[in-house]
Order: sequence, then structure tokens, then C-alpha cells
Amino acid sequence: MAMKKVYPDGLPTPQRFWSMLAIGLGIAMSVLDSSIANVALPAIASELSATPAASVWVVNAYQLAILTLLLPLAALGERIGYRRVYLAGLAIFTVGSLGCALSGSLQTLVTWRVIQGFGATGIMSMNGALVRYTYPHRMLGRGVGLNALVVSIAAATGPTIASGILAIASWEWLFAVNVPIAIFNLIVATHSLPYSNLSPQPFNWMSAVLNALMFGLFFIGLDSLAHGGASALLAAAEIALAAIAGVALALRESRTFSRVIPVDLLRIPVFTLSVVASVCAYAAYMAAFVALPFYFEIALHRDQVQTGLLMTPWPVALGLVAPLAGRLSDRVPAAILGTAGLALLTVGLALLAILPADATAFDIGWRMAVCGLGFGFFQAPNNRTLLSAGSRERAGAAGGMLAAARLAGMTAGASLAAFAFRAAPQHAEPVSLFAGAALAVLAAAASLARLPKQREGIKAASRSSPDISSRV
Repeated sequence: MAMKKVYPDGLPTPQRFWSMLAIGLGIAMSVLDSSIANVALPAIASELSATPAASVWVVNAYQLAILTLLLPLAALGERIGYRRVYLAGLAIFTVGSLGCALSGSLQTLVTWRVIQGFGATGIMSMNGALVRYTYPHRMLGRGVGLNALVVSIAAATGPTIASGILAIASWEWLFAVNVPIAIFNLIVATHSLPYSNLSPQPFNWMSAVLNALMFGLFFIGLDSLAHGGASALLAAAEIALAAIAGVALALRESRTFSRVIPVDLLRIPVFTLSVVASVCAYAAYMAAFVALPFYFEIALHRDQVQTGLLMTPWPVALGLVAPLAGRLSDRVPAAILGTAGLALLTVGLALLAILPADATAFDIGWRMAVCGLGFGFFQAPNNRTLLSAGSRERAGAAGGMLAAARLAGMTAGASLAAFAFRAAPQHAEPVSLFAGAALAVLAAAASLARLPKQREGIKAASRSSPDISSRV
């Protein structure tokens, strides 16, 4: 079959509009399904006769599936085409959503969540690349900004949407509503998404397998470790195998041009510190977001609708402050903005952990908003630093690593919350929140460690060109 036309500088209208609609719907569904299950965990655990610790795998399975395939699919898209990977991912996501809605046991639900996560990976891994091929270069910022707005709205409204659905229907409908939207999106995407140039490099299947083993075994090992007893020996073996796979992957990636992991970028100190900060910050975020629904419903006696509304101030505050933080990062080093934001996040999580039993909605809401403001001042500048640490040609690899760091942190945070539910079931929620605060402190340390390097970069850039300083 003849290769379809690749437009040299973005799509013409109205195809551009329909392409962006397809991209926006896909990423919105993927982001929503990362958050709506959190609000439903107590209901799912009750209806399926599962423990809170076991029900966390409804969240973990989705995140782990994405994490294991994100970087390999990003590399595969360069070889076979971004739209092909996206369309396959969207189809798998649709089937996985239907399977989740029809699940009658926790084991079945977790299995379908893995399949749904595989589909979401195809959507997420191609998101940035498809935006780049959709918009002409002179309008790329508009496209990236619109994409970010969709993600922020999806994250902000996820808990509210979940609460609304749970108020009138059972938890199964959280997944069932995806099916008609995804089918419509498949039709739109098939007729509008851009074709892309293909890389002649062969796909590195061995690196892809090693990547999946490294991430999969490590986080499965963390879950086994939380069980204690005989499971601790199994956990040690799984984590050891993950380390071996990681070493083998690093060695293989350092000796080939057909990479899955951006080893070259990880040699840049600012990039690596930004990745570490991102992993720790998102682990703090997810530890809180898994624990808080149980905290609000069990300890503070709120119903499901109230819980969803109480979860909303965090992402709303984040969405409001992120554009401001992004603009400030043009003039202020991300190390300063990020560290200040993480300090706010630490304070907010600690204040949530010591909430009194008679806390009002206002008491909870402003603390959640503090967390959101802090995370927003960290997120946008940190992402900007990650994407600009290397050359323009490596922006795609940097974007893949950014997403992988985010998902690694979120999966680790969910595992940490599960450990708290098993180790200290009577105090799991405040323990998870205090652990999140400690992770935020670690993220702040990594963020602050970038300051000398960023100042050197700004000084060097200002001597050569006033425009280049925006890269660092």
C-alpha cells in the first residue's frame, strides 16, 4: 500500500481541528481513568468483598501496564507511525473499558485494567508527537497549550465526574461511559490523524523486553514486600531480577543507536535530577490520592459525592497556577520555583495528615488547595527543564522520559499506600500522607541540587544570546 501524504508543516484546516479533537478526547479519557478509580476504591472494595490494600491494584494495574510499555511504544511509533500506534491503543482501550464494566470480581477487574492500561499507553506515548505533526511550527505553542489545558481539565474534573456517576449509578459505569466516546473517537481519529515520517532504525525488541521486566518486576516486588512473611523473600528475588534487567538494559542502550531508554540524556545532571524530583513528587501525589478517599469516607465520615468534591480543590489549584509557573520559569530557575512549590506541598500534606475528626469542608478544601498550588509551581517548571535539557532532536525522548518518571512515581506512591494499609491498617491514611510529605522533601532536595547548574547555564546563555536562556 502506498504511503499516505506526510504534510511538511502541520495539517490544513479543517483536518487540524478534527485531529486535535481526536488527540484531546484520547488523552482526556486516559487521564480521567488514572484518577476516577481512586474515588471509587471504597465502593469497589465493598462490593467485590476486597480489602483496601487489595483494591489498590485497581489503580496500580493500570499505572503499571502504562509504565512497562510507555518508552517501548514511543520508540515503536517512530518506526511504524504515530497514528498506527495511537489507533491500536485506542481500540484496545475501548475493549479494556468494556471488560472493566462487565467485571464481577476483583481479579477480573484488575486483569481488564491491565488491558485498558496497555491501550492507554498507545494513546499517551503518541500524544506529543501527534500534536507536533498536527500544528505548523509557528502555531506549535498553541497546540501544546491546548493539549495541556485538556489534561488539566480532565485531572481537575475527574473526582467530580466520578462522584456524579457514583451518585446515580454503580462503579461499573465509570468504565462503561468510555465505550461510546472511544468508538466515536476511533472514527474521528481514523479520518483525521496525521501520517508521520518513519525512522529507518530497527526496533530494539530486546531493550523493550528488558524495560518491561525492569519496571514490572520492581513494582510487583514492592507489592510483595508489603505482604511481609514469606512474601518478603519473593519480593527480594523480584527486585533483584529487576535490578539485573536494569543493568542489562543500561549496558545494551549505551552501545546502540536504536534506544528505548534515553541514556544519553540521563548523563546530563540537570535532566537526571529533574527526573528524580519528578518521581518523588508524583509518588507523594499518588500516596495522598490513594489514601485520601478512605480518609474522608472512613475517618471523617463523608459520603462518595462529598469525597469527590473534597478531592477537587487540589487539581483545580494546580491547573490555575501551572500557566503562571510556566511563564515565571522563563526568568526564574526551575530549581527555585520547584523547591518553593515542593515546600508548599510538604506543608499541605502534613496539615492534611493532622486533620481533626470534626474538620469542616473548608478546613479540608484549603489544605487540598495548598497542595495543588505547591505541586503546580513544581510541575510546569520541572517539565520545561526536562524537555529542554537536551537538544531539540531529543525532545521526543525527553518527553517519553518525563511521562515515564511521572508514572513510575505514581505507581510507587500507590504501592506505598498499599503497604501502609497492610502495615498500619488503623492509621494507614495519616501514615500515607506523612510518607508523601517525606517524599516531597526528597523531591525538593533533588530540585534544589539543580540550582548551581541552572545558574551556570543562564549565565552562559546570556553571554551568547538572550533567547537561549529559555532553554535551561
